[in-house]
Amino acid sequence: MLPIQSLIRSYQAEFLTQHHTSGRIIAQNSEEPGQIKMEDLCYLYLGVALVSLFIVLTSRRRWAAAAHDANNNGELHLPPGPGQLPVIGTLHHLALSGQLPHRAMRDLARRHGPVMLLRLGSVPTLVVSSREGAREVMKTHDTTFATRPLSATLRVLTNGGRDIVFAPYGDYWRQVRKIAVTELFTSRRVLSFRAVRQDEVAAMLRAIATATAPLQVEMHGRLSAFVADSTARAVIGDRCKERDVFLWELDRSMRLSAGFNPADLWPSSRLACWLSGAVRRAEECRDTVYGILDGIIQEHLQRVGGGDEDLLDVLLRIQKEGGLQFPLDMDAIKSVIFDIFGAGSETAATTLEWAMAELIKNPDVMHKATSEVRRTFEAHGTVVESSLHELPYLNLVIRETLRLHTPLPLLLPRECQEPCQVLGYDVPHGTQVLVNAWALGRDERYWPRDPEEFRPERFEGEAAMMDFRGNSFEFLPFGAGRRMCPGMGFGLANVELALASLLFHFDWEGPDAEHPTELDMTEAFGLTARRKGELLLRPILRVPVPGL
Repeated sequence: MLPIQSLIRSYQAEFLTQHHTSGRIIAQNSEEPGQIKMEDLCYLYLGVALVSLFIVLTSRRRWAAAAHDANNNGELHLPPGPGQLPVIGTLHHLALSGQLPHRAMRDLARRHGPVMLLRLGSVPTLVVSSREGAREVMKTHDTTFATRPLSATLRVLTNGGRDIVFAPYGDYWRQVRKIAVTELFTSRRVLSFRAVRQDEVAAMLRAIATATAPLQVEMHGRLSAFVADSTARAVIGDRCKERDVFLWELDRSMRLSAGFNPADLWPSSRLACWLSGAVRRAEECRDTVYGILDGIIQEHLQRVGGGDEDLLDVLLRIQKEGGLQFPLDMDAIKSVIFDIFGAGSETAATTLEWAMAELIKNPDVMHKATSEVRRTFEAHGTVVESSLHELPYLNLVIRETLRLHTPLPLLLPRECQEPCQVLGYDVPHGTQVLVNAWALGRDERYWPRDPEEFRPERFEGEAAMMDFRGNSFEFLPFGAGRRMCPGMGFGLANVELALASLLFHFDWEGPDAEHPTELDMTEAFGLTARRKGELLLRPILRVPVPGL
């Protein structure tokens, strides 16, 4: 999606009729929720471009111009970058490329260098596309880049940064991060939800095996529902009664968080904020989600003991015990829960869908992975989570999926808290920093053998020592340093069990069984890089599903 096109997507809700029906939101005349056909937007593109020009003329930020003058006077040694226009900065370079931002930024970096300065609207942005640059940002100068910029939409969605993911670096963030690491996502806590994961995987398998139209299964919906239900039971102790609405709003928040709407590109312009409507839609999204969570929290407060402790119970217990520097109020609890659903649910479902797509596209890999799973669990009749460590090749498949399809291709933005240098270039205070993890995962300098190909065996050879726990800066699906994802183990547990189970019980065929390599792998625009089109697969039952 082009940056200008992504501006349009921030407006599309204004042009679609949406209805709540039986807990579902239906977007009429659209290929997917919130999407309208591109051919219908030609004149709208031009209109938004003209409006954007008018908006930014009202902006008072002159950071880039001042930095350029300082550089000419020899005061700063700024990173190189493409030419800027006085109104839109470097957005036109992304728009004219016809590619999604992470792809366009990769191509620009090949021309301008691994540390590149862009101006997205009025936001100065450093794009890092090398292992060495990523190491300096996430390790050498980790503290300097440890905070997150709060855009207008993110400020609303996170309740002013009261969550874990986007909380500004400081004492409050340290407090909630400590709660996440020592209470919410410990290995013991993740293990305690094993029965929940196994129940939800079994329910998904039964639904697939008994589908009324088994010739095709729409995998995104199935996988999203499974991950959402599994996450909900771990977080709130039960499935969410308003799951479909919750998933819709979660998807909506991911699009709003991507950073390419006028309110975020020109943050000092009140007119940009008003015209884009993104902040208002973010408020609607937040209010809907928080309203659902209010009801769930009230049920928990009225519950009298008993049962295993879910993550909401943990947060309510910590709130009751007190003694915190920053009291954990209900808004903070809701923000943290929304984080868990967003980070744990969306990324796990996206990774599962890409893994299935790559296996369909690569039949030899599919055969090898399926054979391993069935050989290992043949005596059990089903996949047992405690024995997943006996599937080394499946682990390689997951690692290769994360390499090629990093859930957050640009990770999450960081912000420079004080002037510093990255690879010898000056980075002024307040600069937004993006690490292009997607580009790093496909860089031929670090992945010399067919970096664009899906080849799990690479992790048996030259890449065997690379892991995704923040130590290998060419492989950063979960980030690194202080702001690395604390719930990595929580999300991966759903991926491993579900993928192994799908391969154990079913053979799978794509929409064109004779030409599997031609499967469309186009990505969609958003904070996460999910598949754009539906993944319609045909399951063929090979091993009976327990309970049927």
